[in-house]
Amino acid sequence: MTETTQLDHAVINVRYDMDRATPLFASLGFTLTPRGYHTLGSINHLMMFATDYLELLGLPPGGDTARLEIVEAPLGLNGLVFKSADVDATYDHLQAVGMAGNPPQAFSRPVELSDGARDARFRTVAVRPDVFPAGRVYFCEHGTPELVWRAEWQAHTNLARGIPEFVIATATPEREAERYLQLIAAKATGGGDEAVVEIDRSRLTLLSPARYADRFGRLASAMDGRQSIFGAIVLATGNVGAIADLAGKLPGSLPAVVEPDRVAIRLPAVESVLEFVP
Repeated sequence: MTETTQLDHAVINVRYDMDRATPLFASLGFTLTPRGYHTLGSINHLMMFATDYLELLGLPPGGDTARLEIVEAPLGLNGLVFKSADVDATYDHLQAVGMAGNPPQAFSRPVELSDGARDARFRTVAVRPDVFPAGRVYFCEHGTPELVWRAEWQAHTNLARGIPEFVIATATPEREAERYLQLIAAKATGGGDEAVVEIDRSRLTLLSPARYADRFGRLASAMDGRQSIFGAIVLATGNVGAIADLAGKLPGSLPAVVEPDRVAIRLPAVESVLEFVP
């Protein structure tokens, strides 16, 4: 791919437990968008930043529409999504590199604004599931970005402002980094126990299970026999100290590591690790 690759968003799969997940993230100081209802049958809440966002994705309890990629996926951090200006061209690229899954799909969700409801429109195309076993990797083309990136949803009391790093734990960091280089316009450094794939405004850090455990200790997600997992979302914040204060007041004594230059929190309810850095 010739264009510069940017992260679009990261996805946490909450399955049928959205009502428990949303207050948890609100207690961490995030502003969540109103609940979205996709034409595909799924529901979501977003935490919007300057150019990317974090998505809670699930299904309505008792709903008669089931997205199998949500139902069958592990609970927790499950989606790594890159921006695409044209998913048809992206699909051509996926076919050329032997990573194509299903053809592009289009969907929408209504957004309530002061002057009435409008439809936010999206087109996505995914990498074939066996290429990156850690989770779903796909591309999103926004037909109506002005309905997604709105100022009223971009201010957070925890001062989160973006996702500068996405952590992947894998038995083969260097080999997996090479696959990302086939997929996206990026450059890689390192190797062995740690490889870094640099993209525009963010990076993917691929760690061996041992290196991942060293970084996150008791907060680390279990590999459970898997070769690769999405291990953590790193969020830039304007006030790490405020996050540390929040961590001390969280319900249920959520596991946390508080250091001068970072605060890492494990959220067992959604099997996810968040790390906040300056």
